[in-house]
Amino acid sequence: MTEHEPLVLGVESSCDETGVGIVRGRTLLTNAVASSVDEHARFGGVVPEVASRAHLEAMVPTIQRACDEARVRLTDVDAIAVTAGPGLASALVVGVAAAKALALALDKPLYGVNHLAGHVAVDALEHGPLPEPLIALLVSGGHSNLLLVRDITQDVESLGATLDDAAGEAFDKVARVLQLPYPGGPHIDRVATDGDPRAIAFPRGLTSGRDLERHRFDYSFSGLKTSVARWVQHREVAGEQVPVADVAASFQEAVADVLTRKAVAACREHGVEDLLIGGGVAANSRLRALAEERCAAAGIRLRVPRPALCTDNGAMIAALGAEMVMRGRTASRLDLPADSSQSIELIQV
Repeated sequence: MTEHEPLVLGVESSCDETGVGIVRGRTLLTNAVASSVDEHARFGGVVPEVASRAHLEAMVPTIQRACDEARVRLTDVDAIAVTAGPGLASALVVGVAAAKALALALDKPLYGVNHLAGHVAVDALEHGPLPEPLIALLVSGGHSNLLLVRDITQDVESLGATLDDAAGEAFDKVARVLQLPYPGGPHIDRVATDGDPRAIAFPRGLTSGRDLERHRFDYSFSGLKTSVARWVQHREVAGEQVPVADVAASFQEAVADVLTRKAVAACREHGVEDLLIGGGVAANSRLRALAEERCAAAGIRLRVPRPALCTDNGAMIAALGAEMVMRGRTASRLDLPADSSQSIELIQV
Protein backbone atom coordinates (compact mmCIF):
# COMPACT_ATOMS: atom_id res chain seq x y z
CA MET A 1 0.00 0.00 0.00
CA THR A 2 1.38 3.41 -0.90
CA GLU A 3 1.94 6.00 1.82
CA HIS A 4 0.46 8.73 -0.39
CA GLU A 5 -2.89 9.95 0.91
CA PRO A 6 -4.98 10.58 -2.21
CA LEU A 7 -7.57 13.34 -2.37
CA VAL A 8 -10.71 11.56 -3.59
CA LEU A 9 -14.17 12.91 -4.41
CA GLY A 10 -17.02 10.42 -4.07
CA VAL A 11 -20.47 10.63 -5.65
CA GLU A 12 -23.47 8.70 -4.32
CA SER A 13 -26.92 8.67 -5.97
CA SER A 14 -28.28 5.15 -5.49
CA CYS A 15 -31.55 6.17 -3.83
CA ASP A 16 -32.93 9.47 -2.52
CA GLU A 17 -29.75 11.17 -1.27
CA THR A 18 -27.40 13.11 -3.53
CA GLY A 19 -24.12 12.69 -1.68
CA VAL A 20 -20.72 14.17 -2.44
CA GLY A 21 -17.86 13.45 -0.06
CA ILE A 22 -14.21 14.41 -0.18
CA VAL A 23 -11.51 12.54 1.74
CA ARG A 24 -7.75 12.71 1.97
CA GLY A 25 -6.64 9.15 2.57
CA ARG A 26 -8.72 8.11 5.57
CA THR A 27 -9.43 11.68 6.71
CA LEU A 28 -12.89 13.08 6.03
CA LEU A 29 -12.83 16.64 4.70
CA THR A 30 -16.52 17.05 3.92
CA ASN A 31 -19.72 15.08 3.53
CA ALA A 32 -22.29 17.14 1.60
CA VAL A 33 -25.75 15.60 1.24
CA ALA A 34 -28.91 16.84 -0.46
CA SER A 35 -31.89 14.63 0.41
CA SER A 36 -35.17 14.35 -1.47
CA VAL A 37 -36.83 12.35 1.33
CA ASP A 38 -39.50 15.03 1.90
CA GLU A 39 -40.59 14.74 -1.74
CA HIS A 40 -41.28 11.02 -1.25
CA ALA A 41 -43.05 11.26 2.11
CA ARG A 42 -46.55 11.65 0.66
CA PHE A 43 -46.05 8.45 -1.35
CA GLY A 44 -44.89 6.45 1.68
CA GLY A 45 -41.71 5.37 -0.10
CA VAL A 46 -39.12 6.36 -2.68
CA VAL A 47 -40.41 7.07 -6.21
CA PRO A 48 -37.53 6.40 -8.64
CA GLU A 49 -38.38 9.13 -11.14
CA VAL A 50 -38.83 11.72 -8.41
CA ALA A 51 -35.47 10.69 -6.96
CA SER A 52 -33.63 10.87 -10.29
CA ARG A 53 -35.06 14.32 -11.05
CA ALA A 54 -33.93 15.50 -7.61
CA HIS A 55 -30.42 14.14 -8.28
CA LEU A 56 -30.27 16.08 -11.55
CA GLU A 57 -31.16 19.30 -9.79
CA ALA A 58 -28.92 18.77 -6.77
CA MET A 59 -25.77 17.26 -8.29
CA VAL A 60 -23.86 20.36 -9.39
CA PRO A 61 -24.74 22.50 -6.33
CA THR A 62 -23.77 19.62 -4.01
CA ILE A 63 -20.41 19.12 -5.75
CA GLN A 64 -19.76 22.85 -5.44
CA ARG A 65 -20.76 22.88 -1.76
CA ALA A 66 -18.48 19.93 -1.03
CA CYS A 67 -15.51 21.67 -2.63
CA ASP A 68 -16.25 24.88 -0.75
CA GLU A 69 -16.55 23.08 2.59
CA ALA A 70 -13.36 21.07 2.00
CA ARG A 71 -11.57 24.17 0.67
CA VAL A 72 -10.31 22.35 -2.38
CA ARG A 73 -10.62 22.91 -6.10
CA LEU A 74 -11.81 20.19 -8.42
CA THR A 75 -8.44 20.32 -10.13
CA ASP A 76 -6.82 19.32 -6.81
CA VAL A 77 -8.62 15.97 -6.73
CA ASP A 78 -6.53 12.86 -7.43
CA ALA A 79 -9.43 10.52 -8.30
CA ILE A 80 -13.20 10.33 -8.66
CA ALA A 81 -15.28 7.50 -7.16
CA VAL A 82 -18.95 6.84 -7.82
CA THR A 83 -21.62 4.34 -6.82
CA ALA A 84 -22.10 2.08 -9.86
CA GLY A 85 -24.66 -0.13 -8.07
CA PRO A 86 -26.75 -1.57 -6.60
CA GLY A 87 -29.61 0.90 -6.35
CA LEU A 88 -32.39 2.52 -8.37
CA ALA A 89 -31.37 2.40 -12.04
CA SER A 90 -32.55 5.88 -12.98
CA ALA A 91 -30.93 7.39 -9.88
CA LEU A 92 -27.61 5.59 -10.38
CA VAL A 93 -27.35 6.84 -13.95
CA VAL A 94 -27.32 10.46 -12.80
CA GLY A 95 -24.39 9.96 -10.44
CA VAL A 96 -22.43 7.79 -12.87
CA ALA A 97 -22.88 10.33 -15.67
CA ALA A 98 -21.74 13.18 -13.40
CA ALA A 99 -18.68 11.25 -12.24
CA LYS A 100 -17.73 10.33 -15.82
CA ALA A 101 -17.99 13.98 -16.84
CA LEU A 102 -15.75 15.04 -13.96
CA ALA A 103 -13.18 12.34 -14.66
CA LEU A 104 -13.08 13.17 -18.35
CA ALA A 105 -12.95 16.95 -17.89
CA LEU A 106 -10.31 16.79 -15.14
CA ASP A 107 -8.37 13.89 -16.68
CA LYS A 108 -8.57 11.97 -13.40
CA PRO A 109 -8.96 8.21 -12.80
CA LEU A 110 -12.51 7.00 -12.17
CA TYR A 111 -13.53 4.19 -9.81
CA GLY A 112 -17.02 2.76 -10.16
CA VAL A 113 -17.64 1.01 -6.84
CA ASN A 114 -20.19 -1.04 -4.96
CA HIS A 115 -22.63 0.83 -2.72
CA LEU A 116 -22.64 -1.92 -0.08
CA ALA A 117 -18.85 -2.04 0.14
CA GLY A 118 -18.94 1.73 0.64
CA HIS A 119 -21.02 1.26 3.80
CA VAL A 120 -18.16 -0.86 5.15
CA ALA A 121 -15.29 1.33 3.96
CA VAL A 122 -16.70 4.50 5.53
CA ASP A 123 -15.86 3.28 9.02
CA ALA A 124 -12.17 3.78 8.25
CA LEU A 125 -12.87 7.53 8.30
CA GLU A 126 -13.96 7.31 11.93
CA HIS A 127 -12.14 4.40 13.53
CA GLY A 128 -9.05 4.02 11.36
CA PRO A 129 -7.96 1.21 9.01
CA LEU A 130 -10.39 -1.67 8.74
CA PRO A 131 -9.37 -4.91 10.47
CA GLU A 132 -9.42 -7.66 7.89
CA PRO A 133 -11.02 -10.10 7.95
CA LEU A 134 -14.18 -8.72 9.54
CA ILE A 135 -17.88 -9.50 9.48
CA ALA A 136 -20.09 -6.67 8.25
CA LEU A 137 -23.81 -6.44 8.96
CA LEU A 138 -25.40 -3.99 6.52
CA VAL A 139 -28.98 -2.97 7.23
CA SER A 140 -30.91 -0.32 5.32
CA GLY A 141 -34.13 0.31 3.46
CA GLY A 142 -33.06 -1.88 0.58
CA HIS A 143 -30.52 -4.27 2.07
CA SER A 144 -29.97 -6.68 4.96
CA ASN A 145 -26.66 -8.43 4.35
CA LEU A 146 -24.04 -10.36 6.29
CA LEU A 147 -20.62 -10.13 4.65
CA LEU A 148 -17.22 -11.67 5.26
CA VAL A 149 -14.72 -8.95 4.31
CA ARG A 150 -11.19 -10.17 3.66
CA ASP A 151 -10.15 -7.17 1.52
CA ILE A 152 -12.62 -4.32 1.11
CA THR A 153 -11.30 -3.54 -2.37
CA GLN A 154 -11.47 -7.00 -3.90
CA ASP A 155 -12.53 -9.83 -1.61
CA VAL A 156 -15.98 -9.66 -0.01
CA GLU A 157 -18.10 -12.80 0.42
CA SER A 158 -21.84 -12.78 0.99
CA LEU A 159 -22.78 -15.05 3.89
CA GLY A 160 -26.46 -14.16 3.92
CA ALA A 161 -29.06 -11.64 2.82
CA THR A 162 -32.73 -10.85 3.18
CA LEU A 163 -35.07 -13.19 1.32
CA ASP A 164 -37.88 -10.62 1.19
CA ASP A 165 -38.28 -7.29 2.99
CA ALA A 166 -35.11 -5.57 4.14
CA ALA A 167 -35.00 -4.39 7.75
CA GLY A 168 -35.43 -0.73 6.83
CA GLU A 169 -38.31 -1.57 4.51
CA ALA A 170 -40.04 -3.39 7.38
CA PHE A 171 -39.58 -0.33 9.61
CA ASP A 172 -41.26 1.86 6.98
CA LYS A 173 -44.19 -0.52 6.52
CA VAL A 174 -44.77 -1.01 10.24
CA ALA A 175 -44.60 2.75 10.75
CA ARG A 176 -47.36 3.12 8.20
CA VAL A 177 -49.48 0.57 10.09
CA LEU A 178 -48.93 2.58 13.28
CA GLN A 179 -49.70 5.83 11.43
CA LEU A 180 -46.21 7.19 12.01
CA PRO A 181 -44.47 9.45 9.45
CA TYR A 182 -42.11 8.34 6.68
CA PRO A 183 -39.29 7.35 6.88
CA GLY A 184 -40.36 4.99 9.63
CA GLY A 185 -37.08 4.03 11.28
CA PRO A 186 -36.39 7.19 13.33
CA HIS A 187 -40.04 7.51 14.39
CA ILE A 188 -40.33 3.89 15.56
CA ASP A 189 -37.05 4.28 17.45
CA ARG A 190 -38.37 7.43 19.14
CA VAL A 191 -41.79 6.00 20.05
CA ALA A 192 -40.29 2.70 21.25
CA THR A 193 -38.45 4.42 24.09
CA ASP A 194 -41.79 4.65 25.93
CA GLY A 195 -42.79 1.06 25.19
CA ASP A 196 -42.14 -2.42 26.58
CA PRO A 197 -40.07 -4.57 24.17
CA ARG A 198 -41.43 -7.71 25.86
CA ALA A 199 -45.09 -6.71 25.64
CA ILE A 200 -45.78 -8.64 22.42
CA ALA A 201 -44.00 -11.80 21.27
CA PHE A 202 -43.58 -11.07 17.59
CA PRO A 203 -41.91 -13.81 15.47
CA ARG A 204 -38.19 -14.06 14.75
CA GLY A 205 -37.91 -15.06 11.10
CA LEU A 206 -35.58 -17.85 9.94
CA THR A 207 -34.43 -18.78 13.44
CA SER A 208 -36.05 -22.21 13.86
CA GLY A 209 -33.98 -25.40 13.54
CA ARG A 210 -34.95 -26.22 9.97
CA ASP A 211 -34.65 -22.61 8.82
CA LEU A 212 -31.19 -22.35 10.32
CA GLU A 213 -30.11 -25.42 8.36
CA ARG A 214 -31.18 -23.92 5.03
CA HIS A 215 -30.78 -20.20 5.73
CA ARG A 216 -28.08 -19.99 8.42
CA PHE A 217 -27.27 -16.33 7.87
CA ASP A 218 -30.24 -15.16 5.79
CA TYR A 219 -32.93 -12.80 7.02
CA SER A 220 -36.69 -12.51 6.53
CA PHE A 221 -38.81 -9.65 7.85
CA SER A 222 -41.95 -10.03 5.73
CA GLY A 223 -43.61 -12.39 8.22
CA LEU A 224 -42.78 -10.06 11.11
CA LYS A 225 -44.28 -7.10 9.26
CA THR A 226 -47.45 -9.08 8.54
CA SER A 227 -47.67 -10.27 12.15
CA VAL A 228 -47.54 -6.67 13.39
CA ALA A 229 -50.20 -5.58 10.89
CA ARG A 230 -52.54 -8.41 11.91
CA TRP A 231 -52.02 -7.77 15.62
CA VAL A 232 -52.91 -4.10 15.18
CA GLN A 233 -55.88 -4.94 12.95
CA HIS A 234 -57.32 -7.35 15.52
CA ARG A 235 -57.14 -4.67 18.21
CA GLU A 236 -58.80 -2.12 15.96
CA VAL A 237 -61.59 -4.51 14.93
CA ALA A 238 -62.24 -5.26 18.60
CA GLY A 239 -62.53 -1.55 19.26
CA GLU A 240 -59.51 -1.58 21.55
CA GLN A 241 -56.82 1.07 21.70
CA VAL A 242 -53.55 0.15 20.00
CA PRO A 243 -50.57 0.56 22.38
CA VAL A 244 -48.33 2.15 19.74
CA ALA A 245 -45.27 2.41 21.97
CA ASP A 246 -45.43 -1.27 22.98
CA VAL A 247 -45.96 -2.39 19.38
CA ALA A 248 -43.05 -0.27 18.19
CA ALA A 249 -40.75 -1.49 20.97
CA SER A 250 -41.68 -5.15 20.48
CA PHE A 251 -41.25 -4.95 16.71
CA GLN A 252 -37.92 -3.16 17.05
CA GLU A 253 -36.72 -5.75 19.55
CA ALA A 254 -37.58 -8.59 17.15
CA VAL A 255 -35.59 -6.97 14.34
CA ALA A 256 -32.57 -6.16 16.51
CA ASP A 257 -32.63 -9.63 18.08
CA VAL A 258 -32.43 -11.51 14.78
CA LEU A 259 -29.92 -9.13 13.19
CA THR A 260 -27.45 -9.26 16.05
CA ARG A 261 -27.93 -12.95 16.86
CA LYS A 262 -26.96 -14.02 13.36
CA ALA A 263 -24.14 -11.47 13.08
CA VAL A 264 -22.48 -12.70 16.28
CA ALA A 265 -22.95 -16.31 15.16
CA ALA A 266 -21.24 -15.49 11.85
CA CYS A 267 -18.26 -14.03 13.72
CA ARG A 268 -17.95 -17.14 15.86
CA GLU A 269 -18.29 -19.63 13.01
CA HIS A 270 -15.69 -17.86 10.86
CA GLY A 271 -13.27 -17.10 13.67
CA VAL A 272 -13.56 -13.34 13.16
CA GLU A 273 -13.11 -10.99 16.11
CA ASP A 274 -14.46 -7.77 14.56
CA LEU A 275 -18.06 -6.90 13.65
CA LEU A 276 -19.00 -3.77 11.75
CA ILE A 277 -22.60 -2.56 11.44
CA GLY A 278 -23.46 -0.13 8.65
CA GLY A 279 -26.39 1.18 6.65
CA GLY A 280 -29.22 3.48 7.66
CA VAL A 281 -30.76 1.10 10.21
CA ALA A 282 -27.41 1.06 12.04
CA ALA A 283 -28.54 4.40 13.49
CA ASN A 284 -31.25 2.56 15.46
CA SER A 285 -30.54 2.89 19.19
CA ARG A 286 -31.78 -0.57 20.17
CA LEU A 287 -29.77 -2.31 17.44
CA ARG A 288 -26.64 -0.53 18.62
CA ALA A 289 -27.26 -1.31 22.29
CA LEU A 290 -28.03 -4.99 21.74
CA ALA A 291 -25.04 -5.38 19.41
CA GLU A 292 -22.75 -3.86 22.04
CA GLU A 293 -24.16 -6.19 24.69
CA ARG A 294 -23.84 -9.36 22.64
CA CYS A 295 -20.43 -8.50 21.21
CA ALA A 296 -19.07 -7.79 24.67
CA ALA A 297 -20.35 -11.15 25.90
CA ALA A 298 -18.77 -12.94 22.93
CA GLY A 299 -15.44 -11.11 23.04
CA ILE A 300 -16.06 -9.44 19.68
CA ARG A 301 -14.93 -5.91 18.88
CA LEU A 302 -17.80 -3.79 17.52
CA ARG A 303 -17.42 -0.93 15.06
CA VAL A 304 -20.37 1.31 14.15
CA PRO A 305 -19.92 4.60 12.27
CA ARG A 306 -21.72 7.66 13.63
CA PRO A 307 -25.30 8.00 12.30
CA ALA A 308 -24.43 10.61 9.65
CA LEU A 309 -22.05 8.11 8.05
CA CYS A 310 -24.50 5.21 8.26
CA THR A 311 -27.10 6.66 5.91
CA ASP A 312 -26.29 6.94 2.19
CA ASN A 313 -23.59 9.55 1.61
CA GLY A 314 -20.73 10.49 -0.68
CA ALA A 315 -18.09 10.13 2.04
CA MET A 316 -18.47 6.35 2.03
CA ILE A 317 -17.88 6.21 -1.72
CA ALA A 318 -14.89 8.53 -1.46
CA ALA A 319 -13.53 6.34 1.36
CA LEU A 320 -13.78 3.22 -0.77
CA GLY A 321 -12.26 5.05 -3.73
CA ALA A 322 -9.35 6.14 -1.56
CA GLU A 323 -8.76 2.53 -0.50
CA MET A 324 -8.71 1.56 -4.18
CA VAL A 325 -6.04 4.17 -4.91
CA MET A 326 -3.94 3.40 -1.82
CA ARG A 327 -3.98 -0.33 -2.57
CA GLY A 328 -3.00 0.21 -6.18
CA ARG A 329 -6.19 -1.05 -7.81
CA THR A 330 -6.65 -0.34 -11.52
CA ALA A 331 -9.14 2.44 -12.32
CA SER A 332 -12.44 1.70 -14.06
CA ARG A 333 -13.10 2.34 -17.73
CA LEU A 334 -14.96 5.50 -18.68
CA ASP A 335 -17.72 3.42 -20.25
CA LEU A 336 -18.54 1.71 -16.93
CA PRO A 337 -22.25 0.88 -16.58
CA ALA A 338 -24.70 1.61 -13.79
CA ASP A 339 -25.88 -1.76 -12.47
CA SER A 340 -29.03 -1.68 -10.33
CA SER A 341 -28.54 -5.29 -9.20
CA GLN A 342 -24.75 -5.29 -8.78
CA SER A 343 -23.57 -8.22 -6.66
CA ILE A 344 -21.54 -7.53 -3.53
CA GLU A 345 -18.83 -9.82 -4.88
CA LEU A 346 -18.29 -7.25 -7.65
CA ILE A 347 -16.73 -4.44 -5.64
CA GLN A 348 -15.47 -2.42 -8.58
CA VAL A 349 -16.83 -2.17 -12.11
